[in-house]
Amino acid sequence: MFTRILIANRGEIALRVIRACREMAIESVVVYSEADKGAPYLSLADEAICIGPGPSKESYLNIPRIIAAAEVANVDAIHPGYGFLSERAEFAQVCRDCKIEFIGPSPEAMARLGDKVACKNAAREAGVPVFPGSPGAIEDEEEAAKIAESIGYPVIIKASAGGGGRGMRVCHNEGALRTNLRNASTEAKAAFGNGEVFIEKFLEHARHIEVQVLGDKHGNAVHLWERDCSMQRRHQKVIEEAPAPGVDRRKIANLCESAAKLIREANYAGAATVEFLMDKDQHFYMLEVNTRVQVEHPVTEQITGVDIVKEQIKVAFGEKLSIRQEDVVVRGHAIECRINAEDPDKNFMPSPGLITRFEPPGGPGVRLDTHAVTGYTVPTNYDSMIGKLIVSAPTRREAIVRTERALREFKIEPIKTTIALHRRLMQNAAFQEGGIDIHFLERLLK
Repeated sequence: MFTRILIANRGEIALRVIRACREMAIESVVVYSEADKGAPYLSLADEAICIGPGPSKESYLNIPRIIAAAEVANVDAIHPGYGFLSERAEFAQVCRDCKIEFIGPSPEAMARLGDKVACKNAAREAGVPVFPGSPGAIEDEEEAAKIAESIGYPVIIKASAGGGGRGMRVCHNEGALRTNLRNASTEAKAAFGNGEVFIEKFLEHARHIEVQVLGDKHGNAVHLWERDCSMQRRHQKVIEEAPAPGVDRRKIANLCESAAKLIREANYAGAATVEFLMDKDQHFYMLEVNTRVQVEHPVTEQITGVDIVKEQIKVAFGEKLSIRQEDVVVRGHAIECRINAEDPDKNFMPSPGLITRFEPPGGPGVRLDTHAVTGYTVPTNYDSMIGKLIVSAPTRREAIVRTERALREFKIEPIKTTIALHRRLMQNAAFQEGGIDIHFLERLLK
């Protein structure tokens, strides 16, 4: 097994990997920016190395500085976490060139599945259902207009290399399509360094269902069933849960197996999430593949008992998956609430600053993944998520009640957070009945 792993990330996911390394008797080295200096989780690693100023481009996105830290610390492998460099095939290739194992897919597999256009082509070959739309990147407005006319409006423009809602535009007519095509490409170029965009059919009332898959270097792949991530705001997930409520289990089983087949045929090693949209008739269409561990991976861990981060590490070392498909059994229900330092009453304005009161919830079935403590200062440089509350129980109804109870116990002051919003959602009748779609939260907050 690896002797030392460098964690090229920050916050709660860095702490999550540190803990996995400790339990596997692997030394951990964590990098940090000047903005994160003094963060409590840094002391839990075996070594911490500063790699630059607060801005991500000068620290967590700076490949030469991360590689230099890895070489100085004499590590065997690098775990990229999520975000930052986790889905950069270029970074995986640099790690390979430097003889440092990248804990994730090969650059080739990442390039094939990380690019949305290439991924859709691979999905078609594997028999995975995909949206009708452009077969590749759009070259000009006339081509876009012809494709949109053939599949019918509304359509959505997406960045080939993007995610998180950036480079996305919904268009209900040709005029909007022509206007937004250029804007989406410009935004994608600025955000991802790749201005390629494509278009596909847009579902007005859809649910977001995703499948967690693990693959190894020996041609094996298993799925860990699905998560429902329909509670979103501006394409950013707010609540995730598993299993997906109210969906035909036979259709879910077929969907999950098709996702595993896609990963298997792509020679993919590591954790991957195949994301789908489901229409009102429970027809599924693949959105994309996330070639990394997901923020919401604990939801799946809670219902299957599989430690996804440990499996990532074992697979990267060359071991076979420790589980077979028949070993994966779903037990109970789990819900994850993303706790962000934001003010929902002021259009989710970021609320960084010093935390003077931090009282986490506890009790049966309550897990909290966070790097925040009393005395921690939430910096202004990064994503506003400061923790994830994951609650599990035998049934969905019990999980909702337990989540509301845990949220009631959770105290963070004086900064603003999304805790109160999550309590409101747990008490919402439509959510309790499972009657939500990807626009539910936006309608609720109008």
